[in-house]
Amino acid sequence: MMYSETEGRQELVRVGRSLFERGLTRGASANISVRLESGFLITPTNSCIGFLEADKLSLLDYRGEWVSGERPSKEFILHRAFYDQRSDAGAVIHLHSPYSTALSCLDVPDEHLFPPLTPYLLIRLGQVKRVPYFAPGDDRLAAAVAGVAGQTAGVLMANHGPIVAGTDLNSAMYAIEELEESARITLLLNNQPVNLIPESEVEALRIRYGHQPAHGE
Repeated sequence: MMYSETEGRQELVRVGRSLFERGLTRGASANISVRLESGFLITPTNSCIGFLEADKLSLLDYRGEWVSGERPSKEFILHRAFYDQRSDAGAVIHLHSPYSTALSCLDVPDEHLFPPLTPYLLIRLGQVKRVPYFAPGDDRLAAAVAGVAGQTAGVLMANHGPIVAGTDLNSAMYAIEELEESARITLLLNNQPVNLIPESEVEALRIRYGHQPAHGE
């Protein structure tokens, strides 16, 4: 989906406020963006998504060059990685949501980050990928995200937090909420015996919802 500029501004303010008021991120620790017919809108650098002003959002052209509004978040390069790799991406959300960020710090094999405990993360995102730690704004982090963005709409950045893409802001919001809830459940069940969804059922969900197999890269 491509938003009109007016609609994109309104939706960024609405979704930003909703995510902030429900405690999914704190302070100036998140950034969200939408694809426009003429470029992109993204939250400004050092802004709190709970208090966005529509006329101050950062407008970028299709090359990612700043056109108007306040200075854009330096992490637009992460968003651009999804837009470049996923033609269906109409919106991208990056949060520092606590459970997902905590999970990103765990010293466990990547395949153990999100065991198939419930079907909902598989439905929304498929197999979430984790990429190595690089400093915020580092081109190497954007390259790492770009390297997996074609395989999944959800990425966990080590020691940093989650970033997801959706066809529009609502779908991206639902996806990152489900990722956060899945991380919370995983951490709550840590070191306890669990019943996993059988692999045959996991595969059926992947096929039904059009997601890549976990090890099918």
